[in-house]
Amino acid sequence: MTDATGETTDVAADVTDVAAATTGVAADVTDVAPDGTASVEAPAVAGDGPGHESQTRRLEEEGEVAADYLEELLDIADLDGDIDIDVDHGRAAVAIVAEDGSERWLRRLVGADGGVLDALQELTRLAVQAKTGERSRLMLDIAGFREGRRVELTALAVEAIGRVRSQGTPVALEPMNPFERKVVHDAVAAAGLSSDSDGVEPTRHVVIRPV
Repeated sequence: MTDATGETTDVAADVTDVAAATTGVAADVTDVAPDGTASVEAPAVAGDGPGHESQTRRLEEEGEVAADYLEELLDIADLDGDIDIDVDHGRAAVAIVAEDGSERWLRRLVGADGGVLDALQELTRLAVQAKTGERSRLMLDIAGFREGRRVELTALAVEAIGRVRSQGTPVALEPMNPFERKVVHDAVAAAGLSSDSDGVEPTRHVVIRPV
C-alpha cells in the first residue's frame, strides 16, 4: 500500500498544479500579500441600504465564481464534495463540505497545518480576480478545517486574555497565519482588550495587551 503521506503529497501537488493551470496564472503567487489582499483592505459596507445590498450581491457573485472553479477542480481530481456559499464579515465564504465517506479524501486538500488549503485559497482568489477584474478576499474552507481551527484559536485567545487581565502585562502567542491571527484579533476585540501583529512571516504573531 502506498504510504499515506506520499499519497497526500502527490494528490495535493496534482490538484494545485491543475488549479494553477485552470486559473491561467503562474503557481508562484509571492507577489500577492500574505493574506491575499491589498495592503489596505476596503472596509465592508455597513447598514441595510442600497450600498450594503450591492456589496452583498458582489460577494455572492464572488462565491459563485469560486464555486464553479472549485467544482471543476473536484471533477478533475475525481473527488466528491458539496460547495456552500456564504458572506461572512464582509468576505465571500466558500466551503467544500464532505459527503458521506469523502472526508478522508478531502482532507488531502487541506495538507499539513492547512498549507495546501492556503495555496488553493490563493489560487481560487486569483481565479475570481481573473473573472471579475477585482481583487478577492474570499475565505475557503475544506472539510471543516478552518472552522475547527477557529474553535481552537478562540479557546487559546480566551486563555491568553485571562492571563493578560490577571498579570496586567502583554502576552505574545505562537506564530500564526493571517486567518489564525484574525480569529485571535476578533476574540480580543470582543473581550475589550487590544492586540496587534508583530514580526514578519513566517514568525508573525499576535501580542495581546491590557487596555
